[in-house]
Amino acid sequence: MKTELRALIAQAIDALRNTGTLPADATLPDFVVERPKERSHGDFSTNAAMLLVRAAAQASAETGKPGKPNPRALAQALIDALPPSGLIAKVEIAGPGFINFHLSRAAYEGVVASALKQDRAFGNNANSNGKTVGVEYVSANPTGPLHVGHGRAGAIGDCIARVLAANGWNAKREFYYNDAGVQIENLAKSTYARLHGLKPGDAEWPEAAYNGDYIGDVAEAYKRGDSVEVEGHVVVGAKDIENLDEIRRFAVACLRREQNLDLAAFGVNFDTYYLESSLYADGKVAETVQRLIASGHTYEEGGALWLRSTDFGDDKDRVMRKSDGTYTYFLPDVAYHLSKWQRGYERAITELGADHHGSLARVKAGLQALDLGIPRDYPDYVLHQMVTVMRGGQEVKLSKRAGSYFTLRDLIEEAGRDATRWFLIARKPDSQLVFDIDLARQQSNDNPVFYVQYAHARVCSLLRQAAEKGYAYSPENGLANLAKNDDDASLLLMVELSRYPEVVEIAGDTLEPHLIAQYLRELAYAFHNWYGNTQVLVDDAATRDARLALASGVRIALRNGLDLLGVSAPEKM
Repeated sequence: MKTELRALIAQAIDALRNTGTLPADATLPDFVVERPKERSHGDFSTNAAMLLVRAAAQASAETGKPGKPNPRALAQALIDALPPSGLIAKVEIAGPGFINFHLSRAAYEGVVASALKQDRAFGNNANSNGKTVGVEYVSANPTGPLHVGHGRAGAIGDCIARVLAANGWNAKREFYYNDAGVQIENLAKSTYARLHGLKPGDAEWPEAAYNGDYIGDVAEAYKRGDSVEVEGHVVVGAKDIENLDEIRRFAVACLRREQNLDLAAFGVNFDTYYLESSLYADGKVAETVQRLIASGHTYEEGGALWLRSTDFGDDKDRVMRKSDGTYTYFLPDVAYHLSKWQRGYERAITELGADHHGSLARVKAGLQALDLGIPRDYPDYVLHQMVTVMRGGQEVKLSKRAGSYFTLRDLIEEAGRDATRWFLIARKPDSQLVFDIDLARQQSNDNPVFYVQYAHARVCSLLRQAAEKGYAYSPENGLANLAKNDDDASLLLMVELSRYPEVVEIAGDTLEPHLIAQYLRELAYAFHNWYGNTQVLVDDAATRDARLALASGVRIALRNGLDLLGVSAPEKM
């Protein structure tokens, strides 16, 4: 609807150019078409007239009539120039020159028709024209089971990729494995200690070791000579308990596989698994250093190589290569994001925990210092806050398997996959999240995922009941008779249904998939209210089919929206 209104307003502006009210070369202003907060103010509102005042003043001066045009008069001229449309029932001028549109009931009936005809494509937009976007998320160190924070990252990142794809992007999902550095050495030493009979609490147990039971499982698998397959590569336990390199390789493979299995069970998958170690093996880090030196944005000081990142908005210059010849974490991050650009990601989005905030400016500075034409806002970042898990009014922190934190697998086992995904995505990423396991397990209207899924199942039940009663539901007959949905509850339901494509668009523009969850609750509320006040399976076929058509349109939006969240749409509950 917003797209159609924008097109009508643009045609009206063209008409004003032709009549001389606006200069012939006046550019189309970046006007807004939005839903007013108060429905009494109309269905949509635009500020187009107020943005055209300067152009109208120029046209007046050119005809010898200087002076500032009245915005309200200009708004009336725009209204008079609007082409005829069955979309609009009434137009009003408000305040200093806002134009409020009241849409016709037929316009909302058209949304029901669009939902039924487009089916799984309903709500999809083609805003990006198929451009490629890389979405990186989770990117956990392969040193232990995934925790609940990783689960939130997985839910947010996966939903962002789904929403971007719905908006026409060629979305590529990517997991970056930090398989090099101190943490990996600690993993190898922890497994080595277990292989030599040590356990947490022993006097010789390494101070920085990982204490969870999973380390013991890895050690036992290594001793047995188990085979581990990860992304097409097979690693076999060498059984040699003195070979730290083989222990390291096997332990990393084991934990990568476990993390992948957890994420797959969570409905989170990836197109690319990128290894930090490959940046060194393929010479990408060294290449990045040479490019930065050649760009003239580096200098030597104290035996270290520095990037003059303050030239690009960072708060201080950054060390790239320390005096001992080793690289800081900052440099492989720059090399990794450079690889995204080189691999054709026209846009890159990185989903991280809020504790990574400090690295954002320096990575962007490093990319700008390469002088390769990479956009200044490359990559986009989405930061999420921590998750607090509650059960029985008490915070849940520990897991025997992990040793020190509650794992994603624990949460899925307790709350179920659908509820876990919904609760982890349902709030804005940068807000603190309290996950109430007791609420997530409830089968009641207080549980938002149950409430929305039940609305979908209810429509499916209506269609089954119609068949059981011998009613031959005809969607075509329903669409032809949509005007029989003439009560207020039906109109409100159609209005809510009409919002779905807009919400998908906004969620993609803002990278805020929680907006989908919020919308689905509102649509479910409107449907349950309609259902409670409307007898659907009446004797009159035209009325019955019209109501079933409306319910079916709602079912399509519910199912498509739940799919964007990675949540199932059950037909029975």
